[in-house]
Amino acid sequence: MATTLSNSFSSGDSSTAVIIPSKPHALIVSYKTLSAEISSFQKKLAKLGVTPQAAVSIALPNTYEFIVAFLASAWQRGIAAPLNSAYKQEEFEFYIDDLKSAVALVPKGSFEKDGPAVRAARKYQAAIAECYWNGQEVVLVVKDEGKLKGKGNQKVEQAQPDDIALVLHTSGTTGRPKAVPLTHRNLTRTMKNIKATYQLTPEDRTMLVMPLFHVHGLLAGFLAPLYSGGSVIVPPKFSASEFWDDFITHKANWYTAVPTIHQILLKNPPPQTKPNIRFIRSCSSPLSPTIFHLLEETYNAPVLEAYAMTEAAHQMTSNPLPPGKRQPGSVGVGQGVEVVILDGEGKTVPQGSEAEICIKGENVTRGYLNNPEANKSSFTKDGYFRTGDQGKLDKDGYVIITGRIKELINKGGEKISPIELDNVLARHPKIGEAVSFAIPDEMYGQDVGVAIVPKSGQNMSEKELRDWVSEKVAKFKIPKNIYFTDNMPKTATGKIQRRIVADTMMKQDKPKANL
Repeated sequence: MATTLSNSFSSGDSSTAVIIPSKPHALIVSYKTLSAEISSFQKKLAKLGVTPQAAVSIALPNTYEFIVAFLASAWQRGIAAPLNSAYKQEEFEFYIDDLKSAVALVPKGSFEKDGPAVRAARKYQAAIAECYWNGQEVVLVVKDEGKLKGKGNQKVEQAQPDDIALVLHTSGTTGRPKAVPLTHRNLTRTMKNIKATYQLTPEDRTMLVMPLFHVHGLLAGFLAPLYSGGSVIVPPKFSASEFWDDFITHKANWYTAVPTIHQILLKNPPPQTKPNIRFIRSCSSPLSPTIFHLLEETYNAPVLEAYAMTEAAHQMTSNPLPPGKRQPGSVGVGQGVEVVILDGEGKTVPQGSEAEICIKGENVTRGYLNNPEANKSSFTKDGYFRTGDQGKLDKDGYVIITGRIKELINKGGEKISPIELDNVLARHPKIGEAVSFAIPDEMYGQDVGVAIVPKSGQNMSEKELRDWVSEKVAKFKIPKNIYFTDNMPKTATGKIQRRIVADTMMKQDKPKANL
């Protein structure tokens, strides 16, 4: 019975687990080889000094070495903490410091280049090790022992179901990202749920297009397929021009992605050879019914929209495979997860009424790390997790999400905290007030808008502000629209309400530059 990541997939099987597309030859890894590689890397982590519940920050892109490092960290009872390898130093510093990481794993050459993750790890005394596939094995080259100096040669551990296996941060509306701990039990439950929802078998092969530092890519695009004995094609990044070539060459039959990626694929010419697609999954931000129908017509496959959160180790609900009903505009029904609609008092509302979507299940985190306040407000007294999403159940029990109670900006599945962005902008010497908010965007669903009140007598251009922001935050957080204004709209009590600011600013025909 799979209860940890170390007993969730076959270790002696010669069938294919992972394919890394590359020219002239793809790297094809069997379950047996993968298992041996993880085991070998686990020993390297133990030798370095990784002990139970030590955080391993993994700043690697989607690669074979990421896969091995992630699973080996969890097998060693460490806490795998995948990070977006494109983060800036300040962002790496926050995550490495927040988890008191024992070690940061970085790509080959990062140490010599003194890259942002390396500088951040050094600042907090985390060990620094380069991690890469050398054609024979995934190597671990320790560049700086940091806080693990003199603490090496630890024993090789055996993962336990209630160990924290993974920590990912979720952007909170309070500005400070919240650390979500997920245990082996949480993860394996989601893997079982996803396998059951899509009836995954060893015959299935998926094309991974989502980053592995998100639950979407990690759980639905990678761990669930391995749990079901299937296989995963892992390109280094999503490329619309190479997607169908890889998909067809390596015989994939399904993929899961955010609506943005579905739209990018639709904007590109469809493949010459019609691929045999069993289903297409969409998750992480709302899929418009228009795109739903367009996908089904173009690729001749059922499109199944799902609903997920980091706190639920990804999947909560999904539309079912045929002959079950697929409903555009709905995220389907609970999948091994209890879904209820509760009012502010935690009481169930009548069917069809709108209130907060709440969930309960073995996949759900037991609470945020070191954040009793958030835990108190995020769970009802009956133990349901409050998603922060508003929605209702239709007569067939299908969930319809009607809006976000919280004000996060959901840019193609990337959640951006407006408060975090406000706090960055407020540090600009010429800015008096700054308010960030979501603006509608055709490609991403939402993008970032900001309203700026410059300090008295100060002038600045959009370019100047964007250049300054781009040094402080990852590219996806850079504002698309900048609105300069003389005074920030406020309520009668003097409060700034994002929604009011957003509506006022967007009524301006086009963003006004204060030049």
